[in-house]
Amino acid sequence: MIDRRTFLMGAGAGFTLFGCDFRADTALAAPRALPASPRAALLIAAARRQVGTTIRYDSGYARIPFPNGDVPRERGVCTDVLIRAYRDAFGADLQALVNADMRAAFGAYPRNWGLSAPDRNIDHRRVPNLATWFRRRHAALPVPSEGAGWQPGDIFTSRVGGNAPHIGIVSDRAGARGPLIIHNVGAGAREEDALLQWPITGRFRWSV
Repeated sequence: MIDRRTFLMGAGAGFTLFGCDFRADTALAAPRALPASPRAALLIAAARRQVGTTIRYDSGYARIPFPNGDVPRERGVCTDVLIRAYRDAFGADLQALVNADMRAAFGAYPRNWGLSAPDRNIDHRRVPNLATWFRRRHAALPVPSEGAGWQPGDIFTSRVGGNAPHIGIVSDRAGARGPLIIHNVGAGAREEDALLQWPITGRFRWSV
């Protein structure tokens, strides 16, 4: 069995491109339902449908169509859970939305990857870019100090494995430590009790 440190060292390439390749080590307790708004329920249902469909993590760079581009659904990264959920639930294309904003205000976005211009194949699939886009939409909210205070459909960002950015969606089901999350942290789309497993760096709520 590979220990956590060995796994993290082997996943370094995933951190470089996207920063969300790390497997949650949590047991799923019997969940209880949490009240969700109709729009949050649609977003969560679209994310949940990815569980069992997106079965592996793949951080390789890919040229994809524009707009509404995607890699094959059986694979992806943490950001793809969010992108696909908004696209399936509301027809909102974060690829096109992020690209348009980056073309208008490229200097407002992180320069973590040495780019001198937007890249519509990958910009929307990077956690820091999505977090910046949500902040620029005034979608940022205070981060609760504990598991309480989160609402179904909220978007969280966190740091896993020390410094790798991660993103996912808060579920309408609760576990032992707080609401479950739907995300891809290294083994495909999962719904699990892992919200508080890593340091939270952001909370967002965006209604299309």
